[in-house]
Amino acid sequence: MKTCLVVDDSRVIRKVARRILEDIGFEIAEAADGLEALAWCRAAMPDAVLLDWNMPAMSGIEFLRILRQEPGGEQPTVVFCTVENSVERIREALDTGADEYIMKPFDGDIIAAKFAQVGLA
Repeated sequence: MKTCLVVDDSRVIRKVARRILEDIGFEIAEAADGLEALAWCRAAMPDAVLLDWNMPAMSGIEFLRILRQEPGGEQPTVVFCTVENSVERIREALDTGADEYIMKPFDGDIIAAKFAQVGLA
């Protein structure tokens, strides 16, 4: 079973994303910020990361920069899921190593479609 690390400081968002991703066949781990997510990845690199941008301790973009430098850190498919919607932010995320970008609010169809687009579903 593929694993997805859901990284968001909102417990509600993590819970909603968990339900959606479990329904499409993922095993889920959760992290409340980039530091916690990095610890997860260093322990067991997931197949995918659903990543928020704005979080305390370490933002999503900071996490992504570090992740891509870690051993095996080039492997997870990273999908940003955020309210950041400017072209500059989307470009920065993709240039930093994100594979896809989802805007909040999202639903199951949006996540399933984006994960299918990047070959995960």
